[in-house]
Amino acid sequence: MAEDRDKLAAGKLAVGADWPELVRKIRARTPARILVGRAGPAYRTETQLQLREDHAAARDAVRAELDVATAFGTEFVERWKLFAVPTRASSKDEYLQHPSLGRAFSDASRAEIVRRCAAECDVQIAIGDGLSVPAIGAQVPRLLPLLVESAEARGWSVGQTFIIHRCRVGIVNEIGELLGPRVVLLLIGERPGLATAESLSAYMAYRPERTHSDANRNLISNIHSRGLSAEEAAARILNLCAQMMRLRLSGVTLKESAGHDPESLPK
Repeated sequence: MAEDRDKLAAGKLAVGADWPELVRKIRARTPARILVGRAGPAYRTETQLQLREDHAAARDAVRAELDVATAFGTEFVERWKLFAVPTRASSKDEYLQHPSLGRAFSDASRAEIVRRCAAECDVQIAIGDGLSVPAIGAQVPRLLPLLVESAEARGWSVGQTFIIHRCRVGIVNEIGELLGPRVVLLLIGERPGLATAESLSAYMAYRPERTHSDANRNLISNIHSRGLSAEEAAARILNLCAQMMRLRLSGVTLKESAGHDPESLPK
């Protein structure tokens, strides 16, 4: 439904009998508000209303609290045995005002993760709400099965996936220290914009630890209906994971290869 809505919204702005053919072709290729016409010095009413709707969706995405059953459905949660743990941020306000609290687990969360997740797997996947709860519900149900099944087909061991409430990217380091996997993969909602409020990012790090920074991580972003498809994202994510395992590093020194190296399976 969200994908249909996005396409419809883009179509409304792109198609118009009064537009020259060249303008219509340009508008059909981007959701950006370019060549949309004006009424005096202002946007036309249709464009202005769409802008206000998109802005409201972005604000709602940031403020929403993740309800696991609503976002994924009971069947999906049971299939993947998902469980949820919070960070040290006790509320959304605290999470937004104190980002560092979203980079560390509560003591109870640490104990629950250690109890329920196997240590030293090849890949440990976590799902974080981040700054867009709708992104999690829209993208993860398609992406997670592709990642797990394809990783297992490569012969990799995959840890028990879990969900993190009020999560920041830096939590990757703590996951690494708690469970010791070769690669930590965090699927997290991106900061929403006016083009979409349902964009997901995948952050990856090889054997992350407390002293690591953004420079030690790699990122595949813009996973959504008008960006990277779940299939494209899964292929790129797994390719990067394979490179990390083969080269035993991640971050700025690792460049994503265009192809899929058959020799890049874990040694």
